[in-house]
Amino acid sequence: MLDNGVVGILAETSNKWERRAPLTPSHCSRLLLAGRQKSGVARILVQPSTKRIFNDAQYEEAGCEITSDLSECGLILGIKKPKLEMILPDRAYAFFSHTHKAQPENMALLDKVKWKILAQRVSLFDYELVEGNQGKRRLIAFGKFAGRAAIIDLLKGLGQRYLNLGYSTPFLTLGAAYMYPSLAAAKAAIISVGEEIATEGLPSGICPLVFVFTGSGHASIAAQELFKLLPHTFVDPSRLPELFEKNDYYEHPEQYNPIFHEKIAPYASAIINCIYWEKQFPRLLSTQQLRDLAQKGCPLVGISDLTCDMEGSIEILNQTTTIDSPFFRYDPKNDSYHHDMEGDGIICSVVDNLPTEFPKEASQHFGGLLSQFIGSLASVADIAKLPGNLRRACIAHGGALTSLYEYIPTMRNSG
Repeated sequence: MLDNGVVGILAETSNKWERRAPLTPSHCSRLLLAGRQKSGVARILVQPSTKRIFNDAQYEEAGCEITSDLSECGLILGIKKPKLEMILPDRAYAFFSHTHKAQPENMALLDKVKWKILAQRVSLFDYELVEGNQGKRRLIAFGKFAGRAAIIDLLKGLGQRYLNLGYSTPFLTLGAAYMYPSLAAAKAAIISVGEEIATEGLPSGICPLVFVFTGSGHASIAAQELFKLLPHTFVDPSRLPELFEKNDYYEHPEQYNPIFHEKIAPYASAIINCIYWEKQFPRLLSTQQLRDLAQKGCPLVGISDLTCDMEGSIEILNQTTTIDSPFFRYDPKNDSYHHDMEGDGIICSVVDNLPTEFPKEASQHFGGLLSQFIGSLASVADIAKLPGNLRRACIAHGGALTSLYEYIPTMRNSG
């Protein structure tokens, strides 16, 4: 079944906003026209969906079959995890499972009970784990679009927050990222805001307005690219450590103390957090550090966190938010959480599906990356015969965790 060349595309059911697709009709057409000998794909079955950014007719025109029944498929593709009761046994699934960090909210997938991945002997591939050789950057990702949506939504949120603090700013004219028909339209809106700032300035009471970007991956770079459309001056707080020091940090994180709260956070108006973090690493900003900074009059107004690690690198972030309600407010003086922008504190955005705010362009980008791996996934039953980067991205196979991920139960129990 795993190697029969029949590929299924799930209808996304994780939340109402998920409109992306792992493959667009154009990608499907190219795979089918190439034929199974070249592409590894014989047929593509697509579950019907009325909210997917590409409609069913477009997939039919590309040569796909529209059906709710994916039982003929050896490989089934999605963006987010499907409903657990819909998982078919002895198939290969590929989607963002978010299980390799053993976060409690994602562990239901791997529980050994009826309808779950291990019990159903599913081969689970996680896009997030498909990396280049020697641990180079991820090869299949939406990171750029997460960064773009994050900075747009944060700027919009800052406009609303500053208004509640008594300041009118040009950021108020921005819409949320999903409100723009294309990335080009969103860029044009930011440029318009930038022109107004360049001409009229910002209220002196909120200046200097300091944005801090963490991380060096695609998400951070893309967020910075849009930020550069505004009048700005980049300030490098220090030179990055030499490569051997960075390696030592990852190998021995317990030997390092964070200095972000001392050197950078006291001057930040907004933080866009894109760093990779695991439990063994020191936090970028602990709750106590943030409370101490607030007592000293830190100008921090907003945080956009793209990691979505609950109580992770920024400890106060203990909940995700949604596209239609992207912010909660944390009051460090009272250590309290609120769902409005009117009181004291910091607005925080923790949306875990930001790229779906640009569903068409994000799907086109992602499907182009994924297409080059479909042939192997659809035509190989023995995971030992897969290319190394795909083999390393397989979390479970044949009812058990693969060797690279046998640590998950231990990490889960230690949490």
